[in-house]
Amino acid sequence: MKLVPASLRVRIIVLFSALLIVLQVLGYLLLNRASNEIARDTLALELGVGERIFLRLLEQNRNRLEESASLLASDFAFRTAVGTGDIATVTSVLANHGARASAAVMMLISLDQMVVADTVRPEARGKPFGFPELTRSAESDGKASGVVLLNGKLYQLVVVPVLAPTAIAWVGVGFNIDDRTADDLKRLTALEVSFLSRNRNGGWQLHASTLPEAVRSGLPAVMPAPGQPGEVSEHGSATEIELAGTAYQARAVGIERQGDTQFTAVLQRTVAESLQPFRRVTAAFLSLAAASLALSVLGSVLIARNITRPLNELAALAGRVEQGDYTDRAATGQRGEIGALASSFNHMLDGILAREKENLRLAFEDHLTALPNRARFHERLRAALDASRSSRQPLAVLVLDLDRFKFVNDTLGHPVGDRVLSAVAARLASVLSPGDTVARLGGDEFAILLPAGDSAHAMTVATLVQKSLEAPIIVDEQPIDIGTSVGVAAYPQHADDADDLLRFADIAMYAAKRSKSGIAVYDPHYEQYREAHLTLLGELRRAIEQGELRLFYQPKFAIASDRVTGVEALVRWQHPVRGVLPPSEFIPFAEQTGNIRMITRWVIATAAAQCGAWRVAGIELAVAINVSARDLLDRDLVSVIDAALRRHAVPPALLCIELTESALMEDPGRARATLHALRDLGVRLAMDDYGTGYSSLAYIKDLALDEIKIDRAFVTAIDANSQNAAIVRSTIELGHSLGMMVIAEGVETEAELRHLQAFGCDYAQGYRISRPMPADDIPRWMAARQRRVS
Repeated sequence: MKLVPASLRVRIIVLFSALLIVLQVLGYLLLNRASNEIARDTLALELGVGERIFLRLLEQNRNRLEESASLLASDFAFRTAVGTGDIATVTSVLANHGARASAAVMMLISLDQMVVADTVRPEARGKPFGFPELTRSAESDGKASGVVLLNGKLYQLVVVPVLAPTAIAWVGVGFNIDDRTADDLKRLTALEVSFLSRNRNGGWQLHASTLPEAVRSGLPAVMPAPGQPGEVSEHGSATEIELAGTAYQARAVGIERQGDTQFTAVLQRTVAESLQPFRRVTAAFLSLAAASLALSVLGSVLIARNITRPLNELAALAGRVEQGDYTDRAATGQRGEIGALASSFNHMLDGILAREKENLRLAFEDHLTALPNRARFHERLRAALDASRSSRQPLAVLVLDLDRFKFVNDTLGHPVGDRVLSAVAARLASVLSPGDTVARLGGDEFAILLPAGDSAHAMTVATLVQKSLEAPIIVDEQPIDIGTSVGVAAYPQHADDADDLLRFADIAMYAAKRSKSGIAVYDPHYEQYREAHLTLLGELRRAIEQGELRLFYQPKFAIASDRVTGVEALVRWQHPVRGVLPPSEFIPFAEQTGNIRMITRWVIATAAAQCGAWRVAGIELAVAINVSARDLLDRDLVSVIDAALRRHAVPPALLCIELTESALMEDPGRARATLHALRDLGVRLAMDDYGTGYSSLAYIKDLALDEIKIDRAFVTAIDANSQNAAIVRSTIELGHSLGMMVIAEGVETEAELRHLQAFGCDYAQGYRISRPMPADDIPRWMAARQRRVS
C-alpha cells in the first residue's frame, strides 16, 4: 500500500507557488501584449483625430487665402492697374497685399496662362503658368486651390479671377508649407508632421518636417511604394515605420495630386510615448504579483497540513484500485474540498466501471445495427475454429454484400441508407439458428458464422438469406429493393485459418457478384481470376489510350422484310498478349473503377464515325450501342452523343442506345431525365436483356423507349420449351400494344427464327443471322447475303 510521503507538504507549497508564478508570468505576458495592442490602437485613433484636425486646418488656411485673393481681385485700383497693364503698380500692390495677408507668394496670370507678375520668382514673368489646371478650375468654380511645388518648396496656392466685370486676369495667393507650418500643426495635433511629394516615376522627397534633423532624412526611404501596405490613399492609411531605431506609428494623408506629383502629409508619433501610461500599470501588476506570491506560500502551508492525512487514505484506496479492486469506496464524511475529492474519487470509480463496460461494447459491437463488428466476428471465428479442430466438425463462413446499396445512399441519403442497413441486419438475424453469428464487417458488408455446418448447409442458409432480402424494405412508405451476393468458404474444405476463411468467402462473394449468380462457394480459380483481372485493370487505361479497343458489329435482321436494317456495336479488347478479350472480361471492372466512361465515349465516337462512313458509301444502317448505369449518371452523355452525331453527319434516328433493366433501376429519376433528353435529341432507345430485371412494361412505357430486346435466356429452344415460348409471345404482344418494336437476341436456329416470325417479332439477332464481325466485313457480308436471297 502506497502512502502519501511526508514531503508532500513541501511539494504542495512548491506546486502552488510555481502555479501562481506561471499564472503571473502568463498574466504579465498577456497584460504586456494587451498594453501594446491598446497603445497602438489608441495611437491609431489619435492619428485619425490628428488627420481630421490637420485637414480642417488646411481647409481653414485655404479659406483664408481665398478671402485674401478675392479681396485683392475686387480692389478697384488693382483692377485698374491690371486693365491698363501697369506692371509696376500691379507688382507693388501684390507685394503690399501679400505682406498684409502674410502670404509667401503673390502672382498675376494673364488669360492666356502667362505669368504677368510673381513676387517670389521675378524671372517667371512672361513665362507660362505652371499650373493651368488651377485656372481651369477657377474658371468653372470661381476659385481654385491646390498644393504646388515652386523652386523645390511647397506652397498652398489659391487662384481667383480678376473681374471687370468679366475675367481679365487671374490672381494667385500662396502660403509656404515649411518647417514652421509643420511646427504650428504639431502644436495643435500633438503629432509629428512631415510634408513629402513623390513623382509617379520617382521616389519620395521631403519638404518640411517637425522630426529632428537626424531622423527626418530617413523618412523618404521608409515610405511605402505603390501597391504596398500604407500607400497614400484618398482617406489616408496607417502603417508602422522605424526611423533611427525608433518605432513610429504613421498615417499618410494624401493632400493633393498635381499632374504626376502626389503631395502627402505624414502624421507620426512614437510607439514608446503611447506605451508610457501602460508601463505604470505593468509596474503595479508586478507589485501585486509579488504580494500574492507571498500570500500563496503562506496559504499553501496551511492547506498542506489538512490535506496529507486524508490523502494517505485515498492513496491506499488508489493502490487497491490499481490492483483491479473496485469494491471499496472512499469515506466522504469530511467537509470541504477533501470530502468533495473523496466523493469525486468514488464517482470516478463508478465512471471507470461504466466506461469499461461501454468500451467493451464499442470494441465489439457495430453502433448502427447492434450486431457484432469485425473484431468480435474474428474473435468468435477463432474460437469456433478451435472447437471445430477439437471435435473434427466442419464450420462455414458466409460473406455477403448488398447490391445497389451505393445508389440508395447517393439518391436517398445516408440516413435512409442507415435505416436500410438496420433492417437488413434484423432480417439476417431472423433466418439464423441459435448459435450462429451475423456481424457487420463495415459499409454494406455482412458476415455469418455457422459453427456447425459444411458447404451444403451454408448454401441452404445463403438461399434463406437471399429470400429474406427479396421483399422490398419500406422506409418512409417508399419500397427499396436490396439484392445481395453471397460468398461461402468452409473449414476444413477451403482453409483452416480465420483470416483465410474470411478472405476466401470474400473472394467467392465477388465471384457471385461478377457472375450475377447470387451465391458462390469458394474455388481456388476465383483467386487466380481475381489476380488476372487486377492485372487487366492496370492495363485498361493504357489500352484506351493506345487504341487497343475494337468495335465488332452484329447485324439485326428485320424478320418481316427479310432485310438487315441495323447492327449492334460490340466492344472487344485486342490485348497484345492475351489476344481478343470479350466485354465480360473487362467491362464489369471498368464500371467499378470508373473507366467505363472513357470506354463509352470511345464507343460513341467510333460507332458514329463508322455509321457516317457507311452512309457516304451508300449503306444506311442503324447502329446500336450499349451504355451502363454509370453512363446514365454522366451529365455530359447527351452532349457527347449530340456532338458525335453532328461531327459525322449522322441522323439521330440511326443511333440506338441500349440499356439494361438494372441500369434503369439504379437511379430511376436520373435515368428518366437522361432518357428524355436523348429522346428529345431524336435518338432511339431500347431496353436490353428484358425479362432478367425488376421493371415492368408500364415503367418502360413511362420512359418512352422505342424497343425492347428479349433476353437470350427466353429465346433459347422456344420451339421445344413451351414456357419460354409463352413468355416470348406475351412479351411481343405487350410490347406491340405499347407501341414498341421487339427484338429477340440469341437466335441460333432456324426453328427459333420461324417461331419468332409466327409470334410477330420484329427483329432477330444472333448466330443464326451472323456472328459479330469487323466493320470492313459488313458491306461484303450484306452483298453476299443479298445474292443468296435473290
